[in-house]
Amino acid sequence: MRAIQINEYGGPEVLTLVERDLPAPGPGQVAVAVAAAGVNFVDTYQRAGRYPVPLPFVAGSEGAGTVTAVGEGVTDVAVGDRVGWALVPGGGYASEVVVPADRVVPLPDGVDERTAAAALLQGMTAHFLAHDSYPVRAGDTVLVHAAAGGMGLLLTQVVNRLGGRVIGTVSTPEKAALARDNGVAEVIGYDDVAATVRKLTDGQGVAAAYDGVGAATFDASLASLRRRGVLVLYGAASGPVPPFDPMQLQHAGSVYLTRPTLGHHADRREDLLRRAGDVLGWVADGTLTIRVGGTYPLAEAARAHADLESRRTTGKLLLIP
Repeated sequence: MRAIQINEYGGPEVLTLVERDLPAPGPGQVAVAVAAAGVNFVDTYQRAGRYPVPLPFVAGSEGAGTVTAVGEGVTDVAVGDRVGWALVPGGGYASEVVVPADRVVPLPDGVDERTAAAALLQGMTAHFLAHDSYPVRAGDTVLVHAAAGGMGLLLTQVVNRLGGRVIGTVSTPEKAALARDNGVAEVIGYDDVAATVRKLTDGQGVAAAYDGVGAATFDASLASLRRRGVLVLYGAASGPVPPFDPMQLQHAGSVYLTRPTLGHHADRREDLLRRAGDVLGWVADGTLTIRVGGTYPLAEAARAHADLESRRTTGKLLLIP
C-alpha cells in the first residue's frame, strides 16, 4: 500500500509518500481500498504538532472506498460493501486502510465514493453545529465565517434547511458569488464585521456565530451576537484564540461560548449512523449539494495542504490514491 506518513512535525513538506505493508484486519476491523480521502484543517493541525499525534503516523482521518477483508467478529460489514468514515486516525491518506468496523457507515445508492469522502466529516459537523451546539430555529439569523469554504458551504445549506438566514463572511469577490449561489442571504467581508452585522439585523445581532476561523475573527464574532446569543467556536484556521476574561461574555450581553468537536457528537455508533445517515440521505435526494474544490493525487498531499492553508480554495479538497 502507498501512504502519506509524517515522521516529524512541520509544514507541508513533512508529508512523505511511503510504501508499507497493509496488515490483515484484526478482530472488529475491516480493510478498505480507498477511493478518495478528505483533506481537512484538522490534518494540518496534526501535521504541524498543534494537535500532537505520536510519531510517525499516517495522515488523514476521512475517506470512502470498498471493503476488501473483514476481521473476526465483524457481522454487519461485508467484503464488497461501499463504506465511508471520518475521525479515524490513520484512516485517510493511503491507498488501503484498516479501520474499526464500528466507525464505518454504509453508502446509499446514488452517492459515489468521492462525494461521500467530501461530505462526511464536514457534513456531520454542520449537522451537530446547527442541531445541537446552537439549534437553529425558523427565522433565526446566524453568522457563518468562511462561507465559501467546504465547511461554510455545507453549514449554510443546513441552516437554510432549518429555516434560518445566513450572514456569511468571505475574502474575495469570487467567493462572494459562490456564497450567494449557495444560499447566503447577506455576504460581507472581514472588515467591520460586527458593525455590518448589527446594521443587517436592525441593531440586534445574530442568534449564533459559527466560527471556524479562530483568532482572527473571535472578537468580531463575540461582538456580533444578540443578547444571550451563542458563539460556536469549532475551529482555528487562523490560529488559536488567546486566553480571555470570561467577564467579556457578560459585557457582550450574557452570551454563551462553546467549543464543540464532532468526536463528542458522533462517539456512539447510533449517533454516528444517525448523523451520517441524515447527511448522506440529503446528498442522495439532492437536499445537500457537495462542492469539491480540488482533487490531488496522493503523492501531492503537500500541495493540497499548502492550498488549504493559503485559503485559496473553495469547497472540499480530496486526495485520490
